[in-house]
Amino acid sequence: MLTLKDVYVFYGHVQALKGISLEVQEGELVALLGANGAGKSTTLMTISGILRPRSGSIIYKEHDLTKTSPEDIVQLGIIQCPEGRRVFGGLTVLENLWMGAAARKDKAAIQKDLEWVFSLFPILRQRARQTAGTLSGGEQQMLAIGRALMARPQLLMLDEPSLGLAPLIVESIFNVIRELHSQGVTILLVEQNARKALQVADRAYVLETGQIKLSDNADKLRTNPEVQRLYLGGPSS
Repeated sequence: MLTLKDVYVFYGHVQALKGISLEVQEGELVALLGANGAGKSTTLMTISGILRPRSGSIIYKEHDLTKTSPEDIVQLGIIQCPEGRRVFGGLTVLENLWMGAAARKDKAAIQKDLEWVFSLFPILRQRARQTAGTLSGGEQQMLAIGRALMARPQLLMLDEPSLGLAPLIVESIFNVIRELHSQGVTILLVEQNARKALQVADRAYVLETGQIKLSDNADKLRTNPEVQRLYLGGPSS
């Protein structure tokens, strides 16, 4: 579905991605792991067209994304749920969700998807008329994911969905990610919480300072001594 090959990205003169290559197959949940500054969010923003690579290729279902505008990339079905949630604080929960479907014309299907989002996040139905800025951090994260789902993504890119959330809320968010994966949604997950990410992913890539250092299926990476030492807090029990 998605292939990046030898992608280099710069912020001015600073090299952010140093020739990364990765792929995502349809129906997969692929995780991008790494510390702050490793290049994870940069990778997603480059796929979304917000950043442009200096060189390399990004192919999505035969479309060259390096020559495609961000709005056309959304129309192709690639939807990013950004780090930090970025909900529209002055709009209601319901209005935020409708914003996710702004480019769609299929009103009956939009209403069906709205009910689907409410089934995944029942608290959003209870908060439907509440302004998004008054929600808790966890509720805002649920809203951000719900808004992305309202665009009906073919490839859903989640950027740090657990960031700054309490453990119980993190568990709830990852339960929904599992459910989306089981329903066949293709997901590219950026996550610092490597333990949680490797529990839900099929495969994962480990980024360090703009380069991919490791890649394997999730089960093998969970038992990899280097991954355990750097990202999992020591050997697994």
